[in-house]
Amino acid sequence: MTLGLPAQAQQKGGKPHSAAEIRKDIADHRAMAEAHLNAAKCLEGGKSEKECHAQLAKDCKGLAIGKYCGMRHRH
Repeated sequence: MTLGLPAQAQQKGGKPHSAAEIRKDIADHRAMAEAHLNAAKCLEGGKSEKECHAQLAKDCKGLAIGKYCGMRHRH
């Protein structure tokens, strides 16, 4: 399988990301999206915000910065 990886993808130090690093980033973003989709479904299912956020924090542990996968809301 060949991925169309952006040639300009770079790390903070200006060093280009390897294809493996880009694939890992893609997988991490998909996992974060899935965790947030599950949180939305949890809320839609009538569960409390506290309960859904607890599950989101669990799903995001070690995946991204912050306990909610780096997403913060206005409230």
